[in-house]
Amino acid sequence: QGKYQYVYGPYAAPVLHIRPGDIVVAETQDAFEGAIRSESDKPSELLTFPFLNPNCGPIAVEGAERGDVLCVHIHSIEPRGPQPVGTTALIAEFGGLVGTAHTAMLNPPLPERVKKMEVTRQGIRFNEKITLPYEPFIGTLGVSPQIEAVSSLQPDYWGGNMDLPDVCPGAVVYFPVLRENAHLFLGDCHGTQGDGELCGVAVEIPSTTTVQVDLIKGWSIAWPRLENERCIMSIGSARPMEDAARIAYRDLIRWLVADYGFEESEAYFLLTQAGRVRLGNMVDPKYTLGASVLKAYLP
Repeated sequence: QGKYQYVYGPYAAPVLHIRPGDIVVAETQDAFEGAIRSESDKPSELLTFPFLNPNCGPIAVEGAERGDVLCVHIHSIEPRGPQPVGTTALIAEFGGLVGTAHTAMLNPPLPERVKKMEVTRQGIRFNEKITLPYEPFIGTLGVSPQIEAVSSLQPDYWGGNMDLPDVCPGAVVYFPVLRENAHLFLGDCHGTQGDGELCGVAVEIPSTTTVQVDLIKGWSIAWPRLENERCIMSIGSARPMEDAARIAYRDLIRWLVADYGFEESEAYFLLTQAGRVRLGNMVDPKYTLGASVLKAYLP
Protein backbone atom coordinates (compact mmCIF):
# COMPACT_ATOMS: atom_id res chain seq x y z
CA GLN A 1 0.00 0.00 0.00
CA GLY A 2 2.72 2.47 0.93
CA LYS A 3 0.89 5.46 2.38
CA TYR A 4 -2.45 4.50 3.88
CA GLN A 5 -5.57 6.57 3.24
CA TYR A 6 -7.53 8.36 5.97
CA VAL A 7 -10.03 10.00 3.61
CA TYR A 8 -12.68 8.53 1.32
CA GLY A 9 -12.98 10.69 -1.77
CA PRO A 10 -12.25 11.07 -5.49
CA TYR A 11 -8.98 12.98 -5.14
CA ALA A 12 -6.35 10.33 -4.31
CA ALA A 13 -4.64 8.50 -7.17
CA PRO A 14 -5.40 4.75 -7.33
CA VAL A 15 -2.73 2.42 -5.95
CA LEU A 16 -4.07 -0.50 -7.99
CA HIS A 17 -6.10 -1.00 -11.18
CA ILE A 18 -8.15 -4.18 -11.50
CA ARG A 19 -10.80 -5.71 -13.75
CA PRO A 20 -14.17 -7.06 -12.63
CA GLY A 21 -13.72 -10.54 -11.22
CA ASP A 22 -10.17 -9.95 -10.00
CA ILE A 23 -9.02 -11.10 -6.56
CA VAL A 24 -7.19 -8.62 -4.32
CA VAL A 25 -5.07 -9.46 -1.28
CA ALA A 26 -4.61 -6.44 1.02
CA GLU A 27 -2.31 -6.09 4.01
CA THR A 28 -4.34 -3.84 6.30
CA GLN A 29 -3.11 -2.02 9.38
CA ASP A 30 -5.07 -1.91 12.62
CA ALA A 31 -7.15 1.18 13.40
CA PHE A 32 -4.12 2.87 14.99
CA GLU A 33 -1.64 2.01 12.19
CA GLY A 34 0.33 0.01 14.76
CA ALA A 35 1.04 2.98 17.03
CA ILE A 36 -0.25 1.28 20.21
CA ARG A 37 2.25 -1.46 21.00
CA SER A 38 1.85 -2.24 24.70
CA GLU A 39 -0.67 -2.05 27.53
CA SER A 40 1.38 0.72 29.15
CA ASP A 41 0.89 3.02 26.14
CA LYS A 42 -1.43 6.03 26.43
CA PRO A 43 -3.58 6.56 23.32
CA SER A 44 -3.67 10.33 23.91
CA GLU A 45 0.11 10.48 23.57
CA LEU A 46 0.35 8.31 20.44
CA LEU A 47 -2.75 8.99 18.34
CA THR A 48 -3.49 12.10 16.30
CA PHE A 49 -7.18 12.56 15.56
CA PRO A 50 -8.51 12.23 12.85
CA PHE A 51 -5.65 10.05 11.57
CA LEU A 52 -7.34 6.79 12.57
CA ASN A 53 -8.67 3.88 10.50
CA PRO A 54 -5.97 3.70 7.81
CA ASN A 55 -7.37 2.22 4.61
CA CYS A 56 -5.85 0.40 1.65
CA GLY A 57 -6.72 1.91 -1.71
CA PRO A 58 -8.15 3.49 -3.63
CA ILE A 59 -8.51 0.52 -5.98
CA ALA A 60 -9.78 1.49 -9.43
CA VAL A 61 -12.17 -1.01 -11.04
CA GLU A 62 -12.11 -0.93 -14.83
CA GLY A 63 -15.47 -0.19 -16.46
CA ALA A 64 -17.28 0.91 -13.28
CA GLU A 65 -19.57 3.87 -13.95
CA ARG A 66 -21.90 5.97 -11.85
CA GLY A 67 -25.15 4.04 -11.47
CA ASP A 68 -23.50 0.59 -11.44
CA VAL A 69 -23.08 -1.61 -8.37
CA LEU A 70 -19.70 -2.76 -7.07
CA CYS A 71 -19.68 -6.21 -5.46
CA VAL A 72 -17.10 -7.18 -2.85
CA HIS A 73 -17.01 -10.89 -2.02
CA ILE A 74 -15.02 -11.37 1.18
CA HIS A 75 -12.98 -14.58 0.98
CA SER A 76 -10.77 -14.47 4.08
CA ILE A 77 -9.37 -12.29 6.87
CA GLU A 78 -6.21 -13.53 8.61
CA PRO A 79 -4.40 -11.82 11.52
CA ARG A 80 -0.81 -10.90 10.74
CA GLY A 81 2.22 -9.67 12.63
CA PRO A 82 3.82 -10.64 15.96
CA GLN A 83 1.50 -11.51 18.85
CA PRO A 84 -0.40 -10.09 20.62
CA VAL A 85 -1.90 -8.54 17.48
CA GLY A 86 -5.29 -7.59 18.99
CA THR A 87 -5.79 -4.18 20.60
CA THR A 88 -8.70 -2.54 22.36
CA ALA A 89 -8.61 0.68 24.37
CA LEU A 90 -10.45 3.31 26.34
CA ILE A 91 -9.89 6.62 24.60
CA ALA A 92 -10.82 9.95 26.18
CA GLU A 93 -14.23 11.27 25.10
CA PHE A 94 -14.85 8.35 22.77
CA GLY A 95 -17.32 5.51 23.25
CA GLY A 96 -20.98 4.67 23.67
CA LEU A 97 -21.35 5.30 27.41
CA VAL A 98 -19.28 8.46 27.91
CA GLY A 99 -19.43 12.15 27.13
CA THR A 100 -18.09 12.96 23.65
CA ALA A 101 -17.67 15.95 21.38
CA HIS A 102 -21.21 15.25 20.09
CA THR A 103 -22.65 14.59 23.56
CA ALA A 104 -20.80 17.21 25.56
CA MET A 105 -20.60 16.57 29.32
CA LEU A 106 -18.73 18.22 32.21
CA ASN A 107 -17.82 14.82 33.65
CA PRO A 108 -14.11 13.98 33.40
CA PRO A 109 -13.16 11.33 30.82
CA LEU A 110 -12.64 7.73 31.90
CA PRO A 111 -9.00 6.81 32.59
CA GLU A 112 -7.15 5.69 29.48
CA ARG A 113 -6.47 1.98 29.23
CA VAL A 114 -5.07 -0.40 26.62
CA LYS A 115 -5.74 -4.13 26.43
CA LYS A 116 -3.67 -6.37 24.15
CA MET A 117 -4.86 -9.84 23.08
CA GLU A 118 -3.44 -12.80 21.22
CA VAL A 119 -5.55 -13.40 18.11
CA THR A 120 -5.43 -16.62 16.09
CA ARG A 121 -7.92 -18.65 14.07
CA GLN A 122 -8.39 -20.78 17.19
CA GLY A 123 -9.67 -17.86 19.25
CA ILE A 124 -8.98 -14.54 20.97
CA ARG A 125 -7.42 -14.77 24.44
CA PHE A 126 -9.41 -12.08 26.25
CA ASN A 127 -8.00 -13.06 29.64
CA GLU A 128 -6.93 -16.20 31.53
CA LYS A 129 -10.52 -17.41 31.87
CA ILE A 130 -12.20 -16.17 28.67
CA THR A 131 -11.40 -17.08 25.08
CA LEU A 132 -13.58 -15.36 22.50
CA PRO A 133 -14.28 -16.90 19.08
CA TYR A 134 -12.34 -15.53 16.13
CA GLU A 135 -15.08 -13.82 14.10
CA PRO A 136 -13.21 -11.44 11.79
CA PHE A 137 -14.78 -8.76 9.63
CA ILE A 138 -13.87 -5.60 7.74
CA GLY A 139 -14.76 -2.56 9.82
CA THR A 140 -14.23 0.05 7.10
CA LEU A 141 -15.17 -0.81 3.52
CA GLY A 142 -16.64 1.33 0.76
CA VAL A 143 -16.29 3.32 -2.42
CA SER A 144 -15.42 6.91 -3.21
CA PRO A 145 -18.20 9.49 -2.99
CA GLN A 146 -18.76 11.54 -6.14
CA ILE A 147 -17.43 14.83 -4.75
CA GLU A 148 -17.07 14.65 -0.97
CA ALA A 149 -13.79 14.02 0.84
CA VAL A 150 -14.79 12.37 4.11
CA SER A 151 -12.90 10.94 7.07
CA SER A 152 -12.49 7.17 7.10
CA LEU A 153 -14.05 7.32 10.59
CA GLN A 154 -17.51 8.07 9.14
CA PRO A 155 -20.02 5.73 7.50
CA ASP A 156 -22.63 6.85 4.97
CA TYR A 157 -24.26 5.86 1.69
CA TRP A 158 -20.87 4.96 0.16
CA GLY A 159 -20.09 2.55 3.03
CA GLY A 160 -17.07 3.58 5.05
CA ASN A 161 -16.67 2.92 8.78
CA MET A 162 -19.79 0.79 9.19
CA ASP A 163 -18.27 -1.55 11.81
CA LEU A 164 -20.89 -4.16 10.93
CA PRO A 165 -19.88 -7.71 11.95
CA ASP A 166 -21.80 -9.20 9.01
CA VAL A 167 -19.16 -7.75 6.62
CA CYS A 168 -17.24 -10.98 7.09
CA PRO A 169 -15.89 -13.93 5.09
CA GLY A 170 -18.64 -15.49 3.02
CA ALA A 171 -20.56 -12.24 2.58
CA VAL A 172 -21.01 -10.25 -0.61
CA VAL A 173 -21.31 -6.51 0.01
CA TYR A 174 -22.86 -4.27 -2.65
CA PHE A 175 -22.05 -0.57 -3.04
CA PRO A 176 -23.49 2.10 -5.35
CA VAL A 177 -20.81 3.26 -7.80
CA LEU A 178 -20.64 7.04 -7.47
CA ARG A 179 -17.70 7.90 -9.74
CA GLU A 180 -15.81 6.45 -12.69
CA ASN A 181 -13.83 3.30 -11.74
CA ALA A 182 -15.55 3.23 -8.33
CA HIS A 183 -12.34 3.57 -6.24
CA LEU A 184 -12.64 0.95 -3.50
CA PHE A 185 -11.20 1.43 0.02
CA LEU A 186 -10.81 -1.17 2.78
CA GLY A 187 -9.24 -1.40 6.23
CA ASP A 188 -9.88 -1.40 9.99
CA CYS A 189 -10.31 -5.16 10.34
CA HIS A 190 -11.55 -6.62 13.62
CA GLY A 191 -10.97 -10.01 15.25
CA THR A 192 -14.39 -9.85 16.86
CA GLN A 193 -16.85 -7.21 18.08
CA GLY A 194 -20.08 -7.05 20.03
CA ASP A 195 -23.10 -5.23 18.63
CA GLY A 196 -22.58 -1.48 18.88
CA GLU A 197 -18.77 -1.51 19.39
CA LEU A 198 -19.65 -0.20 22.84
CA CYS A 199 -16.39 1.41 24.05
CA GLY A 200 -15.60 2.51 20.50
CA VAL A 201 -12.73 0.06 19.92
CA ALA A 202 -13.23 -3.56 18.86
CA VAL A 203 -10.45 -6.16 18.81
CA GLU A 204 -8.47 -4.18 16.27
CA ILE A 205 -6.06 -6.26 14.19
CA PRO A 206 -3.66 -5.89 11.28
CA SER A 207 -4.74 -8.40 8.66
CA THR A 208 -4.19 -10.11 5.38
CA THR A 209 -7.59 -9.74 3.74
CA THR A 210 -8.62 -11.39 0.47
CA VAL A 211 -11.59 -10.10 -1.51
CA GLN A 212 -12.96 -10.64 -5.00
CA VAL A 213 -14.33 -7.54 -6.71
CA ASP A 214 -17.00 -7.62 -9.40
CA LEU A 215 -19.40 -5.28 -11.13
CA ILE A 216 -23.15 -5.34 -11.83
CA LYS A 217 -24.48 -3.21 -14.67
CA GLY A 218 -28.08 -2.05 -14.71
CA TRP A 219 -28.75 -2.42 -10.98
CA SER A 220 -28.96 0.92 -9.20
CA ILE A 221 -28.96 1.07 -5.39
CA ALA A 222 -28.91 4.01 -2.98
CA TRP A 223 -27.25 2.42 0.08
CA PRO A 224 -24.90 -0.49 0.74
CA ARG A 225 -26.44 -3.94 0.76
CA LEU A 226 -25.17 -7.32 1.92
CA GLU A 227 -25.96 -10.93 1.13
CA ASN A 228 -24.83 -14.19 2.68
CA GLU A 229 -26.09 -17.77 2.69
CA ARG A 230 -28.87 -17.01 5.19
CA CYS A 231 -30.16 -13.51 4.54
CA ILE A 232 -30.20 -10.29 2.59
CA MET A 233 -29.47 -7.03 4.44
CA SER A 234 -29.74 -3.31 3.72
CA ILE A 235 -27.39 -0.99 5.60
CA GLY A 236 -28.20 2.53 6.81
CA SER A 237 -26.01 5.09 8.58
CA ALA A 238 -27.34 8.23 10.29
CA ARG A 239 -27.93 10.06 13.55
CA PRO A 240 -30.22 9.64 15.42
CA MET A 241 -30.06 5.86 15.50
CA GLU A 242 -33.73 5.42 14.58
CA ASP A 243 -33.10 7.22 11.28
CA ALA A 244 -30.40 4.68 10.45
CA ALA A 245 -32.94 1.93 11.12
CA ARG A 246 -35.52 3.69 8.93
CA ILE A 247 -33.04 4.07 6.07
CA ALA A 248 -32.10 0.38 6.26
CA TYR A 249 -35.66 -0.93 6.52
CA ARG A 250 -36.98 1.31 3.75
CA ASP A 251 -34.19 0.21 1.44
CA LEU A 252 -34.86 -3.44 2.30
CA ILE A 253 -38.56 -2.99 1.44
CA ARG A 254 -37.60 -1.44 -1.90
CA TRP A 255 -35.22 -4.36 -2.53
CA LEU A 256 -38.03 -6.87 -1.86
CA VAL A 257 -40.36 -4.99 -4.21
CA ALA A 258 -37.87 -4.50 -7.06
CA ASP A 259 -36.12 -7.88 -7.08
CA TYR A 260 -38.37 -10.37 -5.29
CA GLY A 261 -41.82 -9.47 -6.55
CA PHE A 262 -43.35 -8.22 -3.31
CA GLU A 263 -46.06 -5.56 -3.23
CA GLU A 264 -44.88 -2.72 -0.98
CA SER A 265 -47.41 -3.15 1.84
CA GLU A 266 -46.84 -6.93 1.83
CA ALA A 267 -43.09 -6.36 2.22
CA TYR A 268 -43.85 -3.88 5.03
CA PHE A 269 -45.98 -6.51 6.76
CA LEU A 270 -43.30 -9.20 6.33
CA LEU A 271 -40.51 -7.11 7.81
CA THR A 272 -42.74 -6.07 10.69
CA GLN A 273 -43.01 -9.73 11.65
CA ALA A 274 -39.73 -11.22 10.42
CA GLY A 275 -37.22 -8.37 9.99
CA ARG A 276 -34.07 -8.28 12.09
CA VAL A 277 -31.81 -5.32 12.95
CA ARG A 278 -28.06 -5.58 13.59
CA LEU A 279 -26.34 -2.67 15.35
CA GLY A 280 -22.93 -2.07 13.80
CA ASN A 281 -21.72 0.92 15.77
CA MET A 282 -23.12 3.49 18.19
CA VAL A 283 -19.90 5.51 18.48
CA ASP A 284 -19.01 6.91 15.06
CA PRO A 285 -20.04 10.32 13.63
CA LYS A 286 -23.02 8.41 12.17
CA TYR A 287 -24.47 5.18 13.55
CA THR A 288 -24.82 2.09 11.35
CA LEU A 289 -27.59 -0.51 11.41
CA GLY A 290 -28.30 -3.44 9.10
CA ALA A 291 -31.91 -4.54 8.48
CA SER A 292 -32.23 -8.11 7.25
CA VAL A 293 -34.67 -10.87 6.34
CA LEU A 294 -34.01 -14.59 5.97
CA LYS A 295 -33.77 -15.95 2.44
CA ALA A 296 -36.12 -18.74 3.54
CA TYR A 297 -38.98 -16.22 3.30
CA LEU A 298 -38.08 -15.06 -0.21
CA PRO A 299 -39.54 -16.53 -3.41
